[in-house]
Amino acid sequence: MRLDLLAALSGAMIALQARANGELSHRLDSGLQAALISFSSGLLILLIITPFSPHIKKGVTNLRGAIARKEIARWKLLAGALGGSFVAFQSHIVPLIGVAIFSVASIAGQTAMSLVVDRIGLTGGGKKLISVRRVLAAFLTVIAVLVSVWDRIDANNLSIFAVTTGCIAGAIVAVQRALNGEINEYTHQSFATSLLNFATGATFLLLVIITAVIIGIVDLSPLPAGPWWIYTGGVIGVIYIAFTSTIVQHLGVLTFTLFSVGGQLAASLIIDLVSPTDGASVSAYLITGLAMTYMGVIAGGVSNSRMQKPKRQ
Repeated sequence: MRLDLLAALSGAMIALQARANGELSHRLDSGLQAALISFSSGLLILLIITPFSPHIKKGVTNLRGAIARKEIARWKLLAGALGGSFVAFQSHIVPLIGVAIFSVASIAGQTAMSLVVDRIGLTGGGKKLISVRRVLAAFLTVIAVLVSVWDRIDANNLSIFAVTTGCIAGAIVAVQRALNGEINEYTHQSFATSLLNFATGATFLLLVIITAVIIGIVDLSPLPAGPWWIYTGGVIGVIYIAFTSTIVQHLGVLTFTLFSVGGQLAASLIIDLVSPTDGASVSAYLITGLAMTYMGVIAGGVSNSRMQKPKRQ
């Protein structure tokens, strides 16, 4: 399958995970707890698979060797903590503003930060020049996602705090993608990269929750009875990280983001039709924004979608 189609599919996974984790957060009344459940379930799946997978074990061994040889900075291994932060933001914000508006804010943050991480070469695939065409394509994508929810932006369903938080979450996930791309360059196995992500992310979230409980700002809630799909965030995350850690080092973060935006908005449209959050509706603005997003992909993403495989230093 083409890498651009896989990137679009990974974008759809973001929307599906947002809906599942958002609903779980709503029922628990805790975005942090929902994020920990999501990450812990993903980690459990990987821990069950790992003993039976020589490829994952080989990937872990490869990474340990790279760390011992100091080929990769230790701080880059904390990409999972960034993923945990993103899911915590996602789980908290989606019940407040819905999947589509969260997509607007997070995509804007992703697109802006993607230009930066591509320019400094954070993916491990070398630095990429920020051309006028790429900047215009990124700008068009931001405008497109704003247009897609233009009729939903009012005082009743949108707050500066929620949108700002969504933008920060998007910027975080762009950096995480870049770091995962570099980690995967050493593991040579995407699920080994996922294992590291879920282990560090779950640990980070657990420490945050323990601290929050001790100081009295979070109360733990019992797990809700259902529906079953609210617990699928971890499974989706396992597949998503495996996809992105492999694809991003070939496409580059900005190009990957431009393609995944289309999948994310399309999935958001379907979610709003099939299983909407409170106040969600499908409008001509959303459909227009989706079309504009693909224009942005064509304008700036396609020409950069074929990169040479990055060389290890």
